[in-house]
Amino acid sequence: MAMEITQFLLAAQSPDANIRTQAEASLRQFQEQNLPLFLLSLSVELANNVKPLESRRLAGIVLKNSLDAKDSVRKEHLVQQWMTIEISIKSQIKDSLLRTLGSSASEARHTSSQVIAKVASIEIPRKQWPELIGSLLNNMTKQDSPAALKQATMETLGYVCEAISHQDLVQDEVNSVLTAVVQGMNLAEHSHEVRLAATKALYNALDFAQTNFDNEMERNYIMKVVCETAISKEADIRQAAFECLVSIASTYYDVLEPYMQTLFQLTSNAVKGDEESVALQAIEFWSSICDEEIELQEYETGEGGDSGSAHSRFIEKALPYLVPLLLDTMLKQEDQDQDDSIWNISMAGGTCLGLVARTVGDSVVKLVMPFVEGNILKPEWHCREAATYAFGSILEGPSVETLGPLVTNGLDFLLNAMRDENNHVKDTTAWTLSRIFEFLHCPASGFSVISQEKLERIVTVLLESIIDAPNVAEKVCGAIYYLAQGYEDAGTSSSLLTQHIPRIISELLKTAERTDGSDFKLRTSAYETLNEVVRSSNVVETSLIILELLKSILHKLGQTLELQIVSSDDREKQGDLQASLCAVIQVIIQKLGSTEETKPSILQAADPIMFLFLRVFACRSSTVHEEAMLAIGALAHASAPEFEKYMPELYKYLEMGLQNFEEYEVCAITVGVISDICRALEDKVLPYCDGIMNHLVRNLQSAELNRSVKPPIFSCFGDIALAIGEQFSKYIEPTVAMMRSAAEACAQMDNSDEELMDYGNQLKRSIFEAYSGILQGFKDSKPELMLPHAGHLFQFIELVFREKYRNESVTKAAVAVMGDLADALGPNTKILFKDKAFCIQFLGECLQSEDEHLKETANWTQVMIARVVS
Repeated sequence: MAMEITQFLLAAQSPDANIRTQAEASLRQFQEQNLPLFLLSLSVELANNVKPLESRRLAGIVLKNSLDAKDSVRKEHLVQQWMTIEISIKSQIKDSLLRTLGSSASEARHTSSQVIAKVASIEIPRKQWPELIGSLLNNMTKQDSPAALKQATMETLGYVCEAISHQDLVQDEVNSVLTAVVQGMNLAEHSHEVRLAATKALYNALDFAQTNFDNEMERNYIMKVVCETAISKEADIRQAAFECLVSIASTYYDVLEPYMQTLFQLTSNAVKGDEESVALQAIEFWSSICDEEIELQEYETGEGGDSGSAHSRFIEKALPYLVPLLLDTMLKQEDQDQDDSIWNISMAGGTCLGLVARTVGDSVVKLVMPFVEGNILKPEWHCREAATYAFGSILEGPSVETLGPLVTNGLDFLLNAMRDENNHVKDTTAWTLSRIFEFLHCPASGFSVISQEKLERIVTVLLESIIDAPNVAEKVCGAIYYLAQGYEDAGTSSSLLTQHIPRIISELLKTAERTDGSDFKLRTSAYETLNEVVRSSNVVETSLIILELLKSILHKLGQTLELQIVSSDDREKQGDLQASLCAVIQVIIQKLGSTEETKPSILQAADPIMFLFLRVFACRSSTVHEEAMLAIGALAHASAPEFEKYMPELYKYLEMGLQNFEEYEVCAITVGVISDICRALEDKVLPYCDGIMNHLVRNLQSAELNRSVKPPIFSCFGDIALAIGEQFSKYIEPTVAMMRSAAEACAQMDNSDEELMDYGNQLKRSIFEAYSGILQGFKDSKPELMLPHAGHLFQFIELVFREKYRNESVTKAAVAVMGDLADALGPNTKILFKDKAFCIQFLGECLQSEDEHLKETANWTQVMIARVVS
């Protein structure tokens, strides 16, 4: 029997803080003491048309939050809670929710739709609530069903399809859902609200429709209804129909050929004359087609085989009509201040043109250049900006041979355009220059449109323009970023930039100090660009300049510790600035630590660097914690054994990082830094290993810690074992037990879920890396400790070998650990290797690979095994 909770729900929204706090406490107590009754009471409140809308609204929100959460650990906990509730109570809750779909209050209907989908996402994959789809379809077929109920039912079907996998419904259910949804889109039978909800539901149901799209008659019918809906008189329905077409373009590309003429006409008309929200989706349709064709081309180039989809070359066929259509949209800029976050038809057209250029390459150039040449000199700024945007959009895709002469001839013009009177034109010109430097300036590979003579002028113009309006300055930072990046690993060519680096660093530091931007994007861009300038510089020629920069950055970091913090906003600003400065220090440490000539300068600066980092940790900001930790990892790598003196002070912060489950990225980075420290200190890390291992084992056992931290922990086990050798023996039993348990979990994983598959690959690789580190750590002293575990490791390697879709990094790690087994355990593994025929197949496959590193690893493993077997 549900409890009366209306007064508590209303009081929980009171403007009086005391009343609100008491009500929240009462609701929380009810939830903790009797969750089933609490959820039932919420569902009854939501369903009751007599109750105030305010209490029903909060009941729906609390109910939804009791079933789902963004955090995966919390979500799993809520699912398990729901599963333990008695079936009769759950049935009452579900009945209340279904009843609410007929409510007179639209907000209650909408909330109920969402909650039904949350319950469905838990129960349908477990083959529970089989009657749900039938109940919903019944609402659509009953003669006397009011329009509001049909609208809510359609919305619910859409949310349910979004929440579950296509494998969760049998084909008869899919057919019934599609029939109901497509009929719901029918103009003659249904109101505007029902048709809109039905069109949105179709969007979510399209993933389920593979069998229906394989059937020509059913496909024709679905496409006919969607195309008719795309010319409805209501703009929101037209927009929803085009969203369906965008999804169809990517999901069912290979069956689109018969409809393309109609689809071009529909999208063309929408782009030319419909409301912007509809036109944007029409352009997105062609962007989706480009994405599919780019992927097909990459597959053809990379694999040389059949991807399973025919490449229909729709973009190539539509090119003479599509390009002018897109160029026309680029003249429809808005006059507001430049804001990259605002998505409009001009930006959508340019983005699509960029995808077209990547799809067809050189063919696009001759269609775009007349537009560029015809508009670039016009007095109207819209024309100049559109011409520049069009040129910048086609710089990726066409060949260097085609673009090179055009860019060489146009570079001076673009540099002059950085002095244009219009902000939009300067912004787009700076963006276009950054694209030129990104795609056509790579001295390392022997090609660059920038001659030594031009470089002087380019740097001068960019540094003049970096003092322009914040939006222009930010794009100029991007141009300097790619200009510098081109000289990375460019041998003697990198010296060309050396003379300009002091000026560039000076202007970037000034830019980072600016306060005229509405947010901190410009400061972030300036520091990211500074990092790239340091990374790309010729370290021997610029070491003194970089050392001066280090002193300046350390000074700035020290100043941030003296800032007056009176609000959370002040704390956030301080944290963001400290994070940017720590990131610069990390790059400087890596750069100066990369050669024997410059490494001593970092070792001399190590004490003041660590002193500041330890003070920064005391600020307790997670963003800074991450960046400072990464920099400490770099310092450990550069300092090697010398780093030991910092461990007594640093250790407590490492412990804090390992215990930071809430900000799990900090935890993951701390695990990575411990690996760096182990590699640097080797057996000098031993005094800290008991504490570290305790935390790592506890973290693996925790259900609260985000799972993404767990693979780095296994890899860290390997690094600790390598560092301390035979001393790792006291940790071997719990460590291997957890590795076995994780390996068994990998075998059970659902590989149809892409996110889960990625996680599974990370986990497998890290387990192999852990075994490799432990085997090599014990090799010279106690290899026999690993003999009892060799059989299980072989089983895991074979499991991975037999996987249909095996990740390359997992393959490398698996082959490497086979070699480590043979190398560390020697003749003891002879029988194992002779019994395992799959090893020969596995190595044979790897030796045929085009990946040189994999071939090298497989060769070494082959030699190790041969030594054992013979």
